[in-house]
Amino acid sequence: MEQTNTPTAVVEAAPPQSNRTYVWGVGRRKSAVARVRIAPGTGKIELNGRTLNEFLTSERDRKSIFGPLEVTNTGGKLDVFARCTGGGPTGQAGAIVMGLGRALAKYDKSLEVALRGGGFLTRDSRMKERKKYGQRGARRRFQFSKR
Repeated sequence: MEQTNTPTAVVEAAPPQSNRTYVWGVGRRKSAVARVRIAPGTGKIELNGRTLNEFLTSERDRKSIFGPLEVTNTGGKLDVFARCTGGGPTGQAGAIVMGLGRALAKYDKSLEVALRGGGFLTRDSRMKERKKYGQRGARRRFQFSKR
């Protein structure tokens, strides 16, 4: 039995190089973080590799994504790609909206006034309140019995 230690050549297909230039924006909401990139295109929206309807089930969350695009009149002109981590569906939708707003402001400086007026560049600082010791939750106390 003879063993040969000849290395086998593994050829990996290189990803197709595109001529698109992406503009990035990072959005945060609660504990969700979304990295959004936009590029000139046909209006395609892809979130975590899925379509908008597959990723977000709530109608309110789906409509909120279009907010920055409607305010800036860039609806069918830009492709939107987002990667979301952490939080829940509503928090991720809010993070995508903020990231999209930041990316649009970076893409075209003249859109910043409209985006700021719509509240798409303002970070929502509300977070979950921490649980306190001696209590059942953040504010809920243990049951009290006088007698």
